Amino acid sequence: MHVVGTAGHVDHGKSTLVHALTGMDPDRLAEEKERGLTIDLGFAWTTLPSGRTLAFVDVPGHVRFIKNMLAGVGAVDACLFVVAATEGWKPQSEEHLRIVELLGVGHGLVALTKVGLVDDDTRQLAALEVTDHVAGTFLEDAQLVEVDAVDGVGVDGLRAALDDLLAATPTAVDRGRPRLWVDRVFAARGSGTVVTGTLTGGTISVSDELVLVPGDRRVRVRALQTHQQARERAEPGSRVAANLTGVHHGDVRRGDAVVRPDQWEPTKVFDASLHVLAGLDHAVSRRGAFHAYVGSGEHPAKLRLLGTGPGEVDPGGTAFVRVHLPVDVPLVPGDHFVLRESGRSETVGGGEVLDVAPVLSARYAHPTRSPERVVTERGWVDADLLERLTGERRAPVLGNWVVAEAVLASTTEDLEHAIAGAGALGLDVATLDDRQRAALDRIEGVVVEGGRARASASADPLAGHPFLARLEASPFSPPEPDGVDRAELRELVRRGLVVERDGCYFTPAAVEEAARRVSALLTTTPEGVTVAQVRDALGTTRKHALPLLAHLDATGVTRRRGDVRMAGPRLPESAQDA
Repeated sequence: MHVVGTAGHVDHGKSTLVHALTGMDPDRLAEEKERGLTIDLGFAWTTLPSGRTLAFVDVPGHVRFIKNMLAGVGAVDACLFVVAATEGWKPQSEEHLRIVELLGVGHGLVALTKVGLVDDDTRQLAALEVTDHVAGTFLEDAQLVEVDAVDGVGVDGLRAALDDLLAATPTAVDRGRPRLWVDRVFAARGSGTVVTGTLTGGTISVSDELVLVPGDRRVRVRALQTHQQARERAEPGSRVAANLTGVHHGDVRRGDAVVRPDQWEPTKVFDASLHVLAGLDHAVSRRGAFHAYVGSGEHPAKLRLLGTGPGEVDPGGTAFVRVHLPVDVPLVPGDHFVLRESGRSETVGGGEVLDVAPVLSARYAHPTRSPERVVTERGWVDADLLERLTGERRAPVLGNWVVAEAVLASTTEDLEHAIAGAGALGLDVATLDDRQRAALDRIEGVVVEGGRARASASADPLAGHPFLARLEASPFSPPEPDGVDRAELRELVRRGLVVERDGCYFTPAAVEEAARRVSALLTTTPEGVTVAQVRDALGTTRKHALPLLAHLDATGVTRRRGDVRMAGPRLPESAQDA
């Protein structure tokens, strides 16, 4: 399936031609039929002789409805450019051609209409004029078909030419990231909110949970149609009508987008290339009442030229710009936009989106579509965020981060210096952030033990620590930790080599032996034992017996009831069995 947009001047017969090709009148408004003038977007479709399905987006040709034209051509695959032999090339023909080029459309053909109303000389002159005007554009080598839709002259030849055009036009790619720019919204009786648009980037299905941007409004797809036929699933490159639940039709407008949650990074600011049309009679600067046309939307825009060069772009020139919008839009590098100046009511240029969330100041930004450039500028980028920013997936380097080589090298170097200067105990890993912890795995010759990073070649300063020997020599009447480095003492406790309770220090073996002796006492005195009994059983003083009992209470070995200790749920089983 392909979507083809019409383009050209008003009164050149675009809608009549679409009607002749499809049997459907794309003018749906009563005012359009009454005035014979296309005001808003029209839609029609047909099946060509080859079996290919073709959907038309018929756009207004009048300059007063240029914003409606722009809403319809942003997602077309190809262009049917219409010029009437009776009128010839008009200023609006030129503007439409430039707009279609700015939006990146690269395939099309030309229909020279109303040839039955002119003589041969006029027809030939009109064809030559069209050829001159499209020279150097994407339509330079396009087929030109002479047609008179009212009399049916050349209509079959145009169908064949459209078949050839679509055969050479790439179909929409399924990238797994659907986006439906809303170009029409209405309420259907008994169904609620319905939005229409050209689906790109991926498929959507009935019951899908999606979001409307701007605003991150959660919606669900209740039903889908393509060409008035119900579908369970809509494919990229097709015209789609989606019945949405979760939002009132009055809260949706043209220019909104329906996307999957967590696949896009909506933004109000983007960096882009800007090509200024050569036909302008003035330069373009940040001064001006600009409107940016993105997707199917029209947005007031502020412009800032990047870098330190001249503050304006001459006609025919190209520059990098930063565009500020009033609302979030879901963009990806490679999207196109058109820029118009409302004060002069003219199209000034357009270009390609290069960075959807710039982090450098406008003075230093040099945008490209490269994901590597994004990583270099940000240093560390979550791989999922990078995909949302660029539309491309990169394998994480550390954890879930994609990391610039220079930044990773600097981080590891800083860590090496910190470990070297941390002393014998090593660097406390708890003081590092998530990125630094991940980078530890990249440092050779470093071991992490007990929550500390140290050189693997260095001996563990806590192995055989002299304070442990002193505690083991007097397990129930332990000495004070005089002369012991406080950091080493904390690490001994943290590793579980020493048990601290109320300022007293014991070995784990001493605590276990104390539990066994208390358990033995409770075997003969199940009604409870006193502090004095425990003190005597351990051969220690009340000063040390109390912290030991407090630890046994805290760990469930014993339970305190008044002045005695009873058996707790974690009393050693061997003692209970005895």
